[in-house]
Amino acid sequence: MLLVLGSGVKEFCSKNILVILGFSCVIAVIALIAVGVTQNKPSPENVKYGIVLDAGSSHTSLYIYKWPAEKENDTGVVQQIEECKVKGPGISKYVQKINDLNIYLSECMERALKVVPSSQHQETPVYLGATAGMRLLRMESEESAARVLDVVTRSLSSYPFNFQGARIITGQEEGAYGWITINYLLGKFIKAQNWFYLAYPESNHEETFGALDLGGASTQITFVPTRHSESEEDSLYFRLYGKDYEVYTHSFLCYGKDQALWQKLAKDIQTANGGILRDPCFHPGYEKTVNISDLYKTPCTKKFKRTLPFEQFEIQGTGDYQQCQQSIVELFNTSYCPYSSCAFNGIFLPPIEGDFGAFSAFYFVMNFFNLTSKVSRDKVTEVVRNFCSRPWNEVKTSFVGIQEKYLSEYCFSGTYILSLLLHGYHFTNNSWDHTHFIGKIEGSEAGWTLGYMLNLTNMIPAEKPISKPLPYGTYVFLMVFFSLILVAVFSIGIFIFHKSSFSHKEGV
Repeated sequence: MLLVLGSGVKEFCSKNILVILGFSCVIAVIALIAVGVTQNKPSPENVKYGIVLDAGSSHTSLYIYKWPAEKENDTGVVQQIEECKVKGPGISKYVQKINDLNIYLSECMERALKVVPSSQHQETPVYLGATAGMRLLRMESEESAARVLDVVTRSLSSYPFNFQGARIITGQEEGAYGWITINYLLGKFIKAQNWFYLAYPESNHEETFGALDLGGASTQITFVPTRHSESEEDSLYFRLYGKDYEVYTHSFLCYGKDQALWQKLAKDIQTANGGILRDPCFHPGYEKTVNISDLYKTPCTKKFKRTLPFEQFEIQGTGDYQQCQQSIVELFNTSYCPYSSCAFNGIFLPPIEGDFGAFSAFYFVMNFFNLTSKVSRDKVTEVVRNFCSRPWNEVKTSFVGIQEKYLSEYCFSGTYILSLLLHGYHFTNNSWDHTHFIGKIEGSEAGWTLGYMLNLTNMIPAEKPISKPLPYGTYVFLMVFFSLILVAVFSIGIFIFHKSSFSHKEGV
């Protein structure tokens, strides 16, 4: 009797101990998951903001960026949260109406005051970078350019942000910052550390994208060539995330699409019949009167300046793609090259290689033609040729919502992009197939502004930052997965123990 009673007490105690251990194990698993989730979850409130104004030749745009404060030196964490296009032309056009600049930026800056929390205003940096339009104005008159920047500086300084200055950036900077932007957003500089990366580091390496930027007054080409540059002035050296980059970059001032059109008109009017220019880059039936004084107002047309027997001339469109391209190609002087390879005008250009991201006007024009997806060069040529040949009245009827100035120039712009890439930069069919027309990447505008801010805020470190071995999502998944395994193993142990106890009873 005592033997049976002792056995029962022992079994009762064993069961209670198992229950207590099981309950403790479940609590421990829940606590483990909870601690892991709460400890590693980034605070959504701890964020920073930055504002960059792109003062281009034809317009100004304001961009607002946001990023987690604790991840300032990480990759791919900066997000564009707002874009505001300033009404009116570029700031260089206000040189004769300088006082209008006082309210020029007000609407977009007021928008920024609402988007950025008021508690963050004083610590939010604001940068204004002026590009080729102001570079041209400075070539004409340094005093005028300085006066424009002074008024813009006073206007931006009146807002409660941390204004960091307004300056004219160089063409080389514009190209380099555009290259940084797209490769940062594409995650080309650094890859997240994970098990796959640690096991196969070679397989996770990707080459950077080249950058093609087209504005109204200049165009930039930037990429990492496989051989050393023959022109030191076209080379930049970066150390980003522990890797060295030798970058080729060149900015062709006066070869943005607007200034290129002025160059072409100034060249062609010299051989025109009287005051009429029959232009193949405009649609049949299109007519427009141009003042000679406007034609020679820009420094880009000075080399074509002649004394003409008329003060105005009339453009009459003929809509011939082939002739339009021939006229454009004459702008690219390829008759001499002091290097092993050149673009045009004697400028060194390494052989084109790798993938390219083409943005700004490259994208906007191709988007108009619905050609931003992977389309062959021949298909693009066919679409632009057919568009150019359409009568002007038909085009106006088909595209009612587009301003006439822009609509009338799409034939030229499409032909110019093809001519610039194929004849200016010597892209081949293979190069064309590796060119991607990009508007935005992960919601952020492709362009120089983000790269500019990243550089000035030192958010891209020279050395590779120490990062967690696992991404947050993977970490939580593994915590849950292994915890469930632990519970399952413990449950199976209880089951086996009970089965063993039951067999022992039967034996007794």
